[in-house]
Amino acid sequence: MVRERWGFIKDPLYGYVAITPLEKNVIDTRVVQRLRRLRQLAGAEFVYPGANHTRFEHSVGAMHLAGLMAENITEDEVEVQSLRLAAMLHDIGHGPFSHIFEEILAKKGQNHEDITTWLVKNSELADILQDAGLNPEELSHLAIGKLEQKGRLYLNQVIRSSVDVDKLDYIVRDSFHTGAEYGSVDVFRLIYTTEPFQGNLAVNTTALTTLEAFLIARVLSFRSIYYHRVCRGVQRMLADALNAADEELGLSDFSTPEDYLDMDDYTTWAGLKECKASRPIIERLERRELLKCAYTVESIVQDHPTIDLLDKESVRKQIEQEIAAKAKVDAEKVQLDSPLLPSVPYRHSSQLDPMEIPGFAYVGKKKIAVDLVELSRVISSLRGYLDIVRVYTTAPLRKRVGKAAQEVLGGTPYVSGISM
Repeated sequence: MVRERWGFIKDPLYGYVAITPLEKNVIDTRVVQRLRRLRQLAGAEFVYPGANHTRFEHSVGAMHLAGLMAENITEDEVEVQSLRLAAMLHDIGHGPFSHIFEEILAKKGQNHEDITTWLVKNSELADILQDAGLNPEELSHLAIGKLEQKGRLYLNQVIRSSVDVDKLDYIVRDSFHTGAEYGSVDVFRLIYTTEPFQGNLAVNTTALTTLEAFLIARVLSFRSIYYHRVCRGVQRMLADALNAADEELGLSDFSTPEDYLDMDDYTTWAGLKECKASRPIIERLERRELLKCAYTVESIVQDHPTIDLLDKESVRKQIEQEIAAKAKVDAEKVQLDSPLLPSVPYRHSSQLDPMEIPGFAYVGKKKIAVDLVELSRVISSLRGYLDIVRVYTTAPLRKRVGKAAQEVLGGTPYVSGISM
């Protein structure tokens, strides 16, 4: 199945990526072609002008890496093809502006992974997969790393784990397009040294240095790209615009795959610009009149009590109101932002400690378990969560809000450390 080639796609990272006739048919669906109109890093272009690549090329890259990893862990061609397709489809559930749209989906009690499974089972993809002898139901769960197969969790972990193909591709790809240069990682060595062990994907200790480089690159990329203070400010503005326009544009009212597929970055931006409630925000973005960071604190912690607390909207609102009162500004002028990142990308099965990356070594021909945290001071030091708390406001209020945030939250206001 995977040995039959339809042709090639030229990728800037991997060169020529071979695709099968089935993959060509899947790629040509409206579901996958829509990914060309979803930017990978919505908001990052305000900091990194080259960051205009899309979910489409990332999905092609993830498919390519999934094929390499699959061939390293199974000889079943159907499984190899299934994993390649799962990687290709893993992002189809994203809405306009990718992760920013999650706030809209949350109103329906959903996230983009829920939409992914829904689209695989209820769009033209289902017929294509069935005609090829594949089960759309199973592939819809494999695409989000949640296919239940006892003793074979490593199949899921190709898509969703500490060293999954999603992260291996986007760390390198996003670094390439932003020019941030943190993603110089030998992903192929990690792929070829990652094998099933005790039911899970595990990393051979011979690739320990490469794994350390990957984990460091991920932390640096999150700090410098994904959670860059300006990127996050833009994303907050886009989220505000989406929420403001939801009632008029019916962004959360979709009921069919066709309704959802109609929404992409292009159509939604145009809608937001025409909507009375969101137009002022879009106009400020077009003039680059962005929210400004007035306060920030950052640390790596073993637990995440700050995030657990600030995840509650009522708590966030209370803190925003308290900061606004001290600064003597309107509460709507203060926004608290506190994203969560496990600094080592731990997203394993429930049988594994969420802070664990499985490792193994060969003694002769026998595999033995190795605790990578004990073996590597780098991994040990990164073991935890990157805890960031920021307060945003408008440019004229930056100093006042920063001082008030310091009084409420402690620490030093971000504004005091930069030139005004």
